[in-house]
Amino acid sequence: MKKIAIITGASSGMGKDFALELCKNYQYLCIDQIWLIARRKEKLEQVALEIKKIEGAPEPVVVQMDISGQQGAQNYKELIDKTSKETEGGLEITVLINNAGFGTYGPFEETPIDRQMEMIDLNCTSLTGICGYSLPYLTENSYIINTASMAAYSPLGNFAVYGATKAYVLSFTLALAAELKPRGIHVCALCPGSVSTEFANVASNGARKEVLHGFSSVKTVQHCLKRALNGKHTAILRFKWKFQHLGSHFVSRYAVADFTFKHAKRPYQK
Repeated sequence: MKKIAIITGASSGMGKDFALELCKNYQYLCIDQIWLIARRKEKLEQVALEIKKIEGAPEPVVVQMDISGQQGAQNYKELIDKTSKETEGGLEITVLINNAGFGTYGPFEETPIDRQMEMIDLNCTSLTGICGYSLPYLTENSYIINTASMAAYSPLGNFAVYGATKAYVLSFTLALAAELKPRGIHVCALCPGSVSTEFANVASNGARKEVLHGFSSVKTVQHCLKRALNGKHTAILRFKWKFQHLGSHFVSRYAVADFTFKHAKRPYQK
């Protein structure tokens, strides 16, 4: 039996940091391989090189793959099924981190609809499929981490579809945590606010190069891993984020959407 960790969106940002933190600080999980999944092979190979420099780290496996939508999830299933059959004793997924995803800035009617639907395909459809196709390989004391967002807690103007996809991720993750508890599988939703990654550059289509007031990706990931491995179901690090989460229970969801539409403009270019 080969024990593996799988990270999607592993080429940069929090995906990369998840990979490195697992290798540096969680070697007691006895993972044999860490699968790095993303579309940018060159970036993945750079992450793999960093992992190889860590003493005692698991073997990094670069998996260049577009996991978006039903076809992407099916590609993932075919790969893991095939690899398990070819591996003596099969595979066990010790850690699954669904980190791949993106957002788009701007009012809904002014953003390309095709791009919005692609976002749903990756943020929701792919994540759901990968969780489902991974279940046969998860065992007692396996861990699933799904990257949601503070945007999951309230509808956001100028960020409508992204917030909706992350609300889905949070709801699905918490339900999955309850369903898999009898199997001893731990499931956690990461719900960060602004984190310093490539997110803003993608979301703004190049209009904003960096996330405004972005918090440390490494610290966010470290906190999430500690929470997940301690059996917690959500990871919200900063006091500011916790306050926003608390406030979402007392302020009208429409009021938040209306306020953010009027006062939280995000730069974007068509």
